[in-house]
Amino acid sequence: MKITAARLIVCSPDRNFVTLKIETDEGIYGLGDATLNGRELAVAAYLEEHVLPCLIGRDPFQTEEIWQYFYRGAYWRRGPVTMTAIAAVDVALWDIKGKALNTPVYNLLGGKSRDGVMVYTHANGADISEALDSVQKYMAEGYIAVRAQAGVPGVASSYGVPKPGKAYEPAERGLPSETLWSTEKYLNFVPKLFEKLRVELGDDVHLLHDLHHRLTPIEAARVGKSLEPYHLFWMEDPCPAELQESFELIRRHTTTPIATGEVFNSIWDSHDLIRKQLIDYIRMTIVHGGGITHAKKTAEFASLYHVRTGFHGATDLSPVTMAAALHLGLSVHNFGIQEHMHHSPLTDEVFPHNYTFQAGYMHPGDAPGLGVDIDELLAAKYPYQRAYLPVARKLDGTITDW
Repeated sequence: MKITAARLIVCSPDRNFVTLKIETDEGIYGLGDATLNGRELAVAAYLEEHVLPCLIGRDPFQTEEIWQYFYRGAYWRRGPVTMTAIAAVDVALWDIKGKALNTPVYNLLGGKSRDGVMVYTHANGADISEALDSVQKYMAEGYIAVRAQAGVPGVASSYGVPKPGKAYEPAERGLPSETLWSTEKYLNFVPKLFEKLRVELGDDVHLLHDLHHRLTPIEAARVGKSLEPYHLFWMEDPCPAELQESFELIRRHTTTPIATGEVFNSIWDSHDLIRKQLIDYIRMTIVHGGGITHAKKTAEFASLYHVRTGFHGATDLSPVTMAAALHLGLSVHNFGIQEHMHHSPLTDEVFPHNYTFQAGYMHPGDAPGLGVDIDELLAAKYPYQRAYLPVARKLDGTITDW
């Protein structure tokens, strides 16, 4: 089998997606996700100009060789654009392998380690009451794990607050919007949110919370300690992780489990965090972290240090990445949990898929390969539109981490 063609499908069915389609001389094709939220065309150009011409004529079964070729052969390694491009190729090749062998991808990764993949979804509200209603809504749908966020009193347009009548979606078409942040108000508010949730919901539901890189290590330690009575499943991204030593201070002060890494793009970004057991869950997503080949190695390294997976799964990743994450999550022994934000009905129509949700768990399905396709005629009706994530400012106007 040889690769005969590789091309990109850029579309925007309610949000932008970049999809790579690799075709072979046996009529089998594979799909890979190349979406980098807010920088989609940078990855598209990288693939078109520097990667796809090198694929033609290669054996699609040689996933390790091709991965190393595009990682080590480029000299300029890593970074979100490079690693997203590599991931798109890698995932598409695994899809081809599964289809050629007439088996789901998880069987190529060691087979099933469990019956289903526990997932969590996002509950958001303008205040505590709305957040509680949102959590209860998802529990009624069968979720046993829910991430809870609520607007901070005195902070307009803060992170995690949906627009009235809509699901929370931070990316917006046009130029970047701006949101506000107050660490001081947040630190006083967040224990009240989870106190109320535990009183109303009891102890059985898994509750998660995202700090979204907003705090210093000592501030994050304070949050973790204040939330210990409410036994969170995890607190996510407590501070920017470029300085991995920051997590040593957090770890000394709290037993609240820590998850981080959704902005990582290689194992080296979390090497010390894992090796020193400073985190409990690694969140690097398959699409920004070099694909299934690299994600599996990352999970296996993490397993040596009692760190479990909790891969990013927001709507800025297409159903192709969701399927890949479910196949990997079903197979790796140290799986922890998988994020699951609902794609819009239009996105699901453009990307028909075999994965399913039932009673708190998802399954990738048993179709050969990834079990996801793309309706190219429908996708063509929704052309790319420039969109950005917001920029965050403190109340005094200072730019802060988003």
